[in-house]
Amino acid sequence: MIDAVDPFIGTEPTDLPDPVGIAATWWSPKPQIGNTHPGATYPFGMVSACAYSGAYPTGYGRYDLSTAGVPAPIHDRQLASGFTHFQQSGTGAIRKYYNYFRVTPMLEPLDALGTRWELSDEEAGPGWYAATLGSGIRCELTVGPKSAVHRYTFPAHRDARLVVDLALGGLAIPYGATVPLRAHLHAVAPGVAQGEIVVEGAPLAVHVECDDERWRQLLWYDRRLMPGGTRLDLDYIRPTTLRSFGLLWAGPTEAGQSVELRFGFSLRGTEQARENLYRDCPAGPSGFEARRTRTRAAWREHLDLVEVEAPTAQRQVFATALYHSLVKPCFAPGESPFWPSDGPFVFDISTMWDIYRTQLPLLTLLRPGRAVELARALLTICEEEGNLPIGYRMARGADRFSRQGSALAHTLLADLCQQGVSGIDWDWALALMNLDLRRAYGEDFLAHGVAHPISHTLDLATGYWCTAKVAAHVGDRALVAQLEGLAGRWVNAFDPTGLLRDSTFYEGGRWNYSFRLLPDMAGRIALAGGDEAFTALLDRFFGLGAAPVRLPGVAPTAEELAHGYALDRFEGLNNEPDMDAPWAYQYAGRPDRTAEVVNAVVHQRFGTGRGGLPGNDDSGGLSSWYVWASLGLFPVAGQNVFLVNAPAVRQARIATPGGALELVTRGFTEREPGGPAQYVRGVRLDGEPLERSWLGGAQLHGGGLLEVDLGPAPTGWGRVTRPPSSRGTITAISARPEVPST
Repeated sequence: MIDAVDPFIGTEPTDLPDPVGIAATWWSPKPQIGNTHPGATYPFGMVSACAYSGAYPTGYGRYDLSTAGVPAPIHDRQLASGFTHFQQSGTGAIRKYYNYFRVTPMLEPLDALGTRWELSDEEAGPGWYAATLGSGIRCELTVGPKSAVHRYTFPAHRDARLVVDLALGGLAIPYGATVPLRAHLHAVAPGVAQGEIVVEGAPLAVHVECDDERWRQLLWYDRRLMPGGTRLDLDYIRPTTLRSFGLLWAGPTEAGQSVELRFGFSLRGTEQARENLYRDCPAGPSGFEARRTRTRAAWREHLDLVEVEAPTAQRQVFATALYHSLVKPCFAPGESPFWPSDGPFVFDISTMWDIYRTQLPLLTLLRPGRAVELARALLTICEEEGNLPIGYRMARGADRFSRQGSALAHTLLADLCQQGVSGIDWDWALALMNLDLRRAYGEDFLAHGVAHPISHTLDLATGYWCTAKVAAHVGDRALVAQLEGLAGRWVNAFDPTGLLRDSTFYEGGRWNYSFRLLPDMAGRIALAGGDEAFTALLDRFFGLGAAPVRLPGVAPTAEELAHGYALDRFEGLNNEPDMDAPWAYQYAGRPDRTAEVVNAVVHQRFGTGRGGLPGNDDSGGLSSWYVWASLGLFPVAGQNVFLVNAPAVRQARIATPGGALELVTRGFTEREPGGPAQYVRGVRLDGEPLERSWLGGAQLHGGGLLEVDLGPAPTGWGRVTRPPSSRGTITAISARPEVPST
């Protein structure tokens, strides 16, 4: 799969064929761009590196900040003022944009620092990025788990230089810059320097080495050289007092001469940064190629966990979606700067409200050991800082995205508990999960039976249900009974129309949030008036029989947006609050409708090229949706249930904790964008007929042979036996051998 990945997918505004059929009725309010970057990454690594133009939101690219419609360009072509480290992946307005330690190869004097050169001949693959600056310098980047290696190939010049800027951070948009509070820089020896910046409360240290010791090594401040200077210490920097500072190497070059810089990073000081560099990049010739080869091997190992048979373009979209699903969060074991103990530390959980539905279940399936590490990191954050985070970045502070959602980590913990993985103290987890539910919006939920924004009522009720699963696992029956009663309060969120009550909402409206896959979907459907009434609500939401709509363009007006929002329509994966809604049909006995909606999304809302994503990728939340949907599966977060639908690929092989799951279709035909859906006519698991439209976690994670018969018209498959719905009692998890966590 590695050779099919195109990291440039999602870096430009959405550029897909005009939708037809039901897809033409969906309205997309959020920015129509993936907001990804093509830079070098390592699977779940701490470090990334990419060309830097200062554009929103990753530092790469051409576009300004945008909250709706098509983003406006701020550059007319691809430009870069250098190459930075630490980028988000596919996010929007999270307000913290990193891009630290900019490296600029130059042929000009230091005064020209900040010049943006045109980028050409861009190339990228998993773990590496390359481009040529307008100055003629060829630039190549690769990274390790906690390191980066740069290689710059110069033309002939009497005084070429590599400039490292420690002052730059954030974006070149209004209020997008990040200013370090303190900084320390030390020229340790010829070709070796160390430094640390304290930025957003996080002490980020670097150890950097230049492989050409003949070059002069100098510190600089305010674009002026400091000949003979070996130390630079700055305290209490303010935006009004900030002056750029850093170090550089300079010397003559012959045409085609390459110079490498090696960076080790740490949140625990320069000596640990040095150790990280030497662990990731042992000293020796051809450091760049050695690191690139090892990183490519790591990506190959991860991407080979899933293989699909599909046409070339579709396989490229799938492989890239899988790649984007494995970039975040950033795992940095032993690196917490906020508490002294070693152990798991994870940051860039920037969009938990998106990834909990799709990306975290994919992580749990493909890399259960990493999922356990993430869970333990979340529990440690809760223990140290007082809450299970909804978002967590490489920064100190209270900006933890609380308004976006509540109790979302509970779904990951409940899935891991039900799947029997080892490595988590479930008594410890239960205590923290239970306490977390009673903070913030949880106080209103306990006092009034409801919390606003009303979507938090669903979050918290599901959180109580998930916590009850863990309580059952540890045998606390009294707590189970208490939690079950609180879990039933989801009904307080709905009004007699079968939709959520009027409230404020984060990125969406009550229709977008009304079809979440709750633990008690049977009760949810009954509340709406039964199968037919619930299906009618879904049909209206997905625009069946509705007229095509017009999507917002550049700088949409308030009236244009208000008209679109009033449609109360599915957003077509431009946004994530309703990403699980297509599978709600299956609980009403209509898997055929799920097939129709998912077919339209998979084949019309994703494509090749830089404009191949319909909206923010949100740390892989969107891409992992595509991975699941293409496989004909969908995880119900926290419930250890996987819904079955018509696959969009002919066959697939998935590495699961218990062995490979072989997915084979019968009667499959290639789909064209806008073409009719295929429907499941029958399913066999290891040769045994499966009349229901779902698998338990043990069945999926155990591997085996899943055969799916497809046809051009729906049958009675999946209509009678509905996916499981918890109406009251939560049974204890049955004893089973533990699944290894590695």
